[in-house]
Amino acid sequence: MIAKAPGFVNGAPRLLLRLEGLVVALGSIAAFSQSGASWQLFAALILAPDLSMLAYLAGSRPGAMVYNAAHIYLGPGILLGVAWALAAPTGIAVALIWTAHIGIDRAFGYGLKYGEGFSATHLGRIGREADA
Repeated sequence: MIAKAPGFVNGAPRLLLRLEGLVVALGSIAAFSQSGASWQLFAALILAPDLSMLAYLAGSRPGAMVYNAAHIYLGPGILLGVAWALAAPTGIAVALIWTAHIGIDRAFGYGLKYGEGFSATHLGRIGREADA
């Protein structure tokens, strides 16, 4: 059963957001495959945004802020635009990898974090605190 708590997306909208993440991930991976960039680069960077979890060592609120900054499409979108304008293929590849990471997270239900703790996301609770 999906947790029905304030601030959590529930029901069909939650499913739609997860499907949207899947489409973004697949589209980013497809674009990356056509970019000519190295799959070694992809493998090396696909989990890089998760380094933002280290900010949780400073507490839940700063952890959530840093994690969320690394897990919204704004950063890779700006990077993609700048890299495209500058004809910088490595920047484009990094932006696509970053976008794929975020999409994969969303598809698996890992949403943006609330300051109360890592398991509280906009897509519901994750980990041991998730409702079965």
